[in-house]
Amino acid sequence: QVQLVESGGGLVQAGGSLRLSCAAPRRTFSNYAMGWFRQAPGKEREFVAAIRWSGSSTYYADSVKGRFTISRDNAKNTLYLQMNSLKPEDTAVYYCAARPDYSGTVYYEADYNSWGQGTQVTVSS
Repeated sequence: QVQLVESGGGLVQAGGSLRLSCAAPRRTFSNYAMGWFRQAPGKEREFVAAIRWSGSSTYYADSVKGRFTISRDNAKNTLYLQMNSLKPEDTAVYYCAARPDYSGTVYYEADYNSWGQGTQVTVSS
């Protein structure tokens, strides 16, 4: 069953901003590393950003670094992705993902074991 639920997607003009949210049950959030991936039609799913359980370490794809900010509110079991200066090439379905945190990579789909159904982000030119 789907445990993660994304929200906040929509249509925005280039240069605008959106904030995505990902709600998770406590058991899939506490002590978990979490990440955001995206997939455009006809393309492979790609890594966007990730954050450790403590929030002390964050990771970003080069294509979004400086524009996107990943954060989490552990008290609310919620993950966020603040997206600023959006570009048409950011258009995609965005997915949140989770896995128990440990010393390991966070850049690949195989690194995660829980996924949401995705939320559509469309950036117009």
